[in-house]
Amino acid sequence: MARTPSNMLPLGTLAPDFTLLDTVSGKTVSLDELKSDKATVIMFICNHCPFVKHVDEAIVSLTKDYQAKGVSVIAISSNDVENYPQDSPELMKEEAEKVGYTFPYLYDETQEVAKAYDAACTPDFYVFDKDLKCAYRGQLDDSRPGNDKPVTGKDLRAALDEILEGKEVSAPQIPSLGCNIKWK
Repeated sequence: MARTPSNMLPLGTLAPDFTLLDTVSGKTVSLDELKSDKATVIMFICNHCPFVKHVDEAIVSLTKDYQAKGVSVIAISSNDVENYPQDSPELMKEEAEKVGYTFPYLYDETQEVAKAYDAACTPDFYVFDKDLKCAYRGQLDDSRPGNDKPVTGKDLRAALDEILEGKEVSAPQIPSLGCNIKWK
């Protein structure tokens, strides 16, 4: 597993539009359909990455807490499924159901969406404000597999709290770290 950091999309960047297959519902959905008028979290994840597996429970917990506050959460997998078949759309649906995702888990077959967001790793987190401008990008928290730090979601939670209060994110934004996206 390559330890790859986020590229850190510039703050204020407008969320690139997309229309992708939601592997859970089987429907094609767009950012415009899924966005929130409060905040929208977009994360790049995949099924097999040990960094994602390490934070899965925290992602589910955070999502439930913030969906109740009107935040939209969207997950996207952009990995090459020919060389990484465990990340196929069929298995994405199984993983979402097994882990308990309450958000769309989208398949970026062409990898164009990952490129538009300058995504580099899994997990890679972005938060867009009510105007779909990037207000936060970076880590969930500072826990990583094997570093014995608890998985709390504190960085992403703090950013969401400030965005929901209409404030700019005040804490330093630290790149996420994970497996590199498996490019074709």
